[in-house]
Amino acid sequence: MKRLFLSLYLLLSLGFLGIGWTLDSLWKKNVDQEGALDAPLVALAQVLSKLPHSERHEMLKSINNNPKFPLALLDADQVAFSEDQMVQNDAVIATPYDINHELQFIAVGDHILMAGPIELDPDASLRGLYNIFFYLSLAFVALIWVWPLSKDLKTLRNATKEFGQAKWNTRIKLTKRSQVLPLATTFNDMAAHISALIENQKHLSNAVSHEIRTPLARLKFALALIPQYCLPESDPQRRQAFLDEMQLDIKEMENLLQELLTYASLETQREGLQFERCELNSLAKQTISRLQTHHSTTIELIETETAAQIMAEPSLIERALQNLITNAQRFCVDKITVEISVEGEQVLLSVTDDGEGILAQDQLKIFEPFYRSETSTNGNKGHGLGLAIIKRIMDRHQGKVTLKSQPGFTQFTLIWHKR
Repeated sequence: MKRLFLSLYLLLSLGFLGIGWTLDSLWKKNVDQEGALDAPLVALAQVLSKLPHSERHEMLKSINNNPKFPLALLDADQVAFSEDQMVQNDAVIATPYDINHELQFIAVGDHILMAGPIELDPDASLRGLYNIFFYLSLAFVALIWVWPLSKDLKTLRNATKEFGQAKWNTRIKLTKRSQVLPLATTFNDMAAHISALIENQKHLSNAVSHEIRTPLARLKFALALIPQYCLPESDPQRRQAFLDEMQLDIKEMENLLQELLTYASLETQREGLQFERCELNSLAKQTISRLQTHHSTTIELIETETAAQIMAEPSLIERALQNLITNAQRFCVDKITVEISVEGEQVLLSVTDDGEGILAQDQLKIFEPFYRSETSTNGNKGHGLGLAIIKRIMDRHQGKVTLKSQPGFTQFTLIWHKR
């Protein structure tokens, strides 16, 4: 992370410095009008060149009153220049005099007009200080931006490292002003989902091992007794009853595995759902008609006057309704009511029974997989996955399931948003 910070900071600082120096050089080369500064000396040289020799010195004395810009008219043989320098009457040649001064020369006929020593730019050193301050300010601004970013990235790296070490509760806490807050939020969502999956997997593994142990033990015991029921003198009816019990144990394990596959598939098929427009009234009629034949309790359907349509996967909605009605058939006394209604932007489907109700402490956990009420008369029937499957189905449809229960009244409600 230090390498990242240093590389990013140096890149920004050197980038600012390079761009500033390049633009400054281009400005001095192409924009800065140095010729304009030489124009007065060129004009003076042109005026002097038109005067006779004897009058040139007199005119120069009359105008040479500035001690900071002394002028002198010299003979050509009094000044020596390098081979690559040529004195002209329309261009000024500047040569250094000392560190802070320079001399300027221009041809005036057969004379040479010398200006100087002239003090160089008195503000040059101050301008240099301003340039240094400017670049330091840019570097400080870059530091203000890069330093918090580096700290936040370091926090992200440490969090991912801890998460990779199976610390599933690792979460990232950043300020709202952080530039990587969306990345941290995404990480937290991912970590929460993975943590829930792992905890759910552990819970399912423990629950499956517990649920499957009982029928498996009965099958082992039955297998040990098979020789007694296969004797020639054994009762055929008792033998058949014995085999039927073994079949029931096998069917119980098959049902458990099927429920587990359904529950797991709803977790993995996040992007695989094929939504289509469903009409709840007709879907509820079909499901009730099929389930009514397996139970004597009357199921009353209260429909909406207008069509109640939602965008959903029909098979999953039918499965959720089937689980609710089957659950109600298990606990009801005299009556089950299925009601479909529309409230504003929501579509509701409620299943109500008149059973003993669900205890308050159980209502908070009733949608967890393999959770079953120990105090309920029929609570130990089933595998405790029906309501967990319903909740997962509603989550996939961006809906929710609610519960209201008291003695003599239990109501589960599925809620969807209109689309």
